[in-house]
Amino acid sequence: MTTAARATTAPALPTQNTLLVKEHIGAFKAANNFDVYDPASGALVLLAREEALGWLTKLMRFTDSKRYTPFDLTVRTPSGEIVARVSRGVAFLRSTVQVRDGNGQVLGCFRQRLLSLGGAFDLVDPGGRVLGTVRGKWTGWDFRFASGNDELARVSKRWAGIGKEMLTTADNYVLEIAATVPATGPARPLIIAAALCIDMVLKE
Repeated sequence: MTTAARATTAPALPTQNTLLVKEHIGAFKAANNFDVYDPASGALVLLAREEALGWLTKLMRFTDSKRYTPFDLTVRTPSGEIVARVSRGVAFLRSTVQVRDGNGQVLGCFRQRLLSLGGAFDLVDPGGRVLGTVRGKWTGWDFRFASGNDELARVSKRWAGIGKEMLTTADNYVLEIAATVPATGPARPLIIAAALCIDMVLKE
């Protein structure tokens, strides 16, 4: 690989199939910020931050209109390399969230479905092909990523392999990606991005 080619290659997202997402919480918190850990080792693997939150959006985050506000998450490695950008404009009837890699290349999006109990959205590649669907239970925190009858991933607040020291608050949740999902396949970055945004899109 040439030096020029290496310079344009975006850093990769983590390849672990189980990730712990911990949301930063606070009474006066406007920005959505998350830390992502490898629960097997306890190592921090990703940081997701709203780095350029506008003042009007900040004000709206403290109103009943919070769930409709735009967001722009920058996802970095612990060393500071950008691996993804996850963004949405103002949402009214439904959300469409765009996912880009660290070089700004569009990886796809996920589109919220209307009139679905518990919330649902489709994972869509840049060509418009639906790679899978995410559905949740309106009675709790359990989201299933599926393609037909095949489960791609699951997001929940319970996982037997994580100790109490990691699940310290109700704002933590676990992403489990199926072993059948390729580490470099098109679905993985959309699954990780969707897991970061579930709380903002469906639960707030």
